[in-house]
Amino acid sequence: MKKNFIFLLFFTFFSLTGIAQDKSYQLSSHILDIHTGKPAPGVTISLSRQDTSGRWSVIEERKTDENGRVKDFLEATPEGHPGIYKLTYQVGPYFEAQGQDSFYPFIEVVFQIKDNAHYHVPITLSPYGYSTYRGN
Repeated sequence: MKKNFIFLLFFTFFSLTGIAQDKSYQLSSHILDIHTGKPAPGVTISLSRQDTSGRWSVIEERKTDENGRVKDFLEATPEGHPGIYKLTYQVGPYFEAQGQDSFYPFIEVVFQIKDNAHYHVPITLSPYGYSTYRGN
């Protein structure tokens, strides 16, 4: 009887606090400003998906956190989210806020998800250039 009570107590605690129910996500991104050597916080990133006719639809939008990261695009599912996607980084306002001129008002990165693996799409950024790759 005492074991059942203790189990019920722990189960209730973990359920109410969400510890046992953490969500995972299939897609994340990160921006490193190589001009300053620091992450780029507060940058709006839009995630769009291409339909079969080639049209794009914005499906999610987030701002980078203080570490320049967005960790929660596309909630994970067993089948994943196969398709062609585009991340649009609104870097113009980021540079304007720093009083920095920039060549890019925004940056678009198009990629394809083929399975249920985790995809990480980081960019290294400067006012006049950027680079991207598939991270982990």
